[in-house]
Amino acid sequence: MAQRRGRCPRPEVTNTTAETAWQPSELELSRRALRRRATTRSVLIAFLSSIVLIAVVVIVVVNTPGWAVVQQTFFNPEIALQSVGPVFQGLLTNLLVLVIAAIGVAILGTLLATLRSLRGPVFFPLRALAAAYTDFFRGIPLLIVLYLIGYGIPALMIFPRMPPAFWGTIAIIVTYSAYVAEVLRAGMEAVHPSQRVAARSLGLSHAQTLRIVVIPQGVRKVVPALMNDFVSMQKDVGLISVLGVIDAVRAAQLQVADTYNYTPYVVAGLFFIILSWPMIRFTDAVTARLNRREQAGGVV
Repeated sequence: MAQRRGRCPRPEVTNTTAETAWQPSELELSRRALRRRATTRSVLIAFLSSIVLIAVVVIVVVNTPGWAVVQQTFFNPEIALQSVGPVFQGLLTNLLVLVIAAIGVAILGTLLATLRSLRGPVFFPLRALAAAYTDFFRGIPLLIVLYLIGYGIPALMIFPRMPPAFWGTIAIIVTYSAYVAEVLRAGMEAVHPSQRVAARSLGLSHAQTLRIVVIPQGVRKVVPALMNDFVSMQKDVGLISVLGVIDAVRAAQLQVADTYNYTPYVVAGLFFIILSWPMIRFTDAVTARLNRREQAGGVV
């Protein structure tokens, strides 16, 4: 059949993907090799400098006049092995308190941040109450809060008798909720006002705007700060020992009283480092990832 007048014949399509695939040039390959060599050189220099620094510190400390006494008092291997079991059992109590406190802080902190973000004069008493709460508990040391709640509230005899770990958990929740509330509020206020206006124009109520639009975006902006607060709380759960809770710190204290040696405290400290280290590294990784996205022009 003859082709229609004025229309060009369709060109034949051939599979030339393998022939036209992009290949790096010689210049690009040389640049990549140069970057690999520079990275390897930097890693080797950092490793060697760290080894040299550690060796210098060890040599200086070991050759001090009192090193023998310090080693026997703080780094006794026999006492360390003897105290690992009791200190680990106490650490399980710290873990339980940490999990419960983290859930309580997330709930109460979000509630406080929401109250402080309410608009309109009718909500002024709630905003003022939330602001007073955060100002008070951000200003008072956690140790004093533990004493006030752990010894003061039971003395009122309005609640049934509860274990000291319960009151220690409450003290950690009410203290860290103030810090988390301020971090969340800062993230919520960093959300552009146009997001609220757009949500309300779509028919969402104020509560729905906070829950669906503002809070999720605000949390994404302050993830590193929230993680840092969680790392701090991982350490501060050891302060519940002042109420008589047999946690890792209290178990180490009992071992010190039996052996007249401070090595159990070092063991407890190592346990807390092991507990906190994964979260610290995860926080750094998330922070670096968010920084890369922000520098690349992505949405944070």
